[in-house]
Amino acid sequence: MNTNQPPRIFDKTFVPADGALAKNFVANVFSWMVVGLLITAFIAWYAASTGLYMQIVGSGGIMRWVILLSPFAFIIAMNAGLQKYSATTLTMLFLAFSGVMGLSLSSVFLMYSMGSITQVFVITAGTFGVMAFAGYTTSIDLSKMGSLLFMALIGVIIASIVNWFMQSSMMDFIISVGGVLIFTGLVAYDTQRIKRIGAGVEYGTAGATKLAILAAVSLYLNFVNLFLFLLRLLGGRD
Repeated sequence: MNTNQPPRIFDKTFVPADGALAKNFVANVFSWMVVGLLITAFIAWYAASTGLYMQIVGSGGIMRWVILLSPFAFIIAMNAGLQKYSATTLTMLFLAFSGVMGLSLSSVFLMYSMGSITQVFVITAGTFGVMAFAGYTTSIDLSKMGSLLFMALIGVIIASIVNWFMQSSMMDFIISVGGVLIFTGLVAYDTQRIKRIGAGVEYGTAGATKLAILAAVSLYLNFVNLFLFLLRLLGGRD
């Protein structure tokens, strides 16, 4: 394998999975995803409960946009730096990204009751686990489904922008249902893709670690977005 050109997560080439390699790689990916989610949850709760989030947002108009847009900047930096950054640098970026996401999601604790957040988190974790297991064990190629889901996701994003101006409760409901279905499917799709990538990398190398971090970002985003869309549907506001 050419270590200067590691395979990318969104490469559409089918790679037959080798059980041991894929299992180790996927376990590493899920471990990093859990670490990221724990960091995000703790910082989101801490910033909301201590008033830090309101203090930062209230300090000036630009800070609100910095908090909102910073996670996107980290995602771009991590994907652009796959081959340029070291595994340690990419890991630190992922941890920082998880923290920034926590700060940006602090408003969730101010908008919804703790009981609703806990209930929806449990539902999200259960749904995620079932779909990840399905994606890992199925012999059906989900590549075509993935392409359809990405197109549907673009549609949801456009609809969300339009509804930002329209403020239609019915459209918001439809967008939320669509978001839940899309990210539920993406969990299975990404898990299968990550399994295939795991069979084609040399486990324990810097390249494998970097790919595991980016794969963890992909699953992390699926989990967070699934949680947020379910919260819009099921959450009880304070």
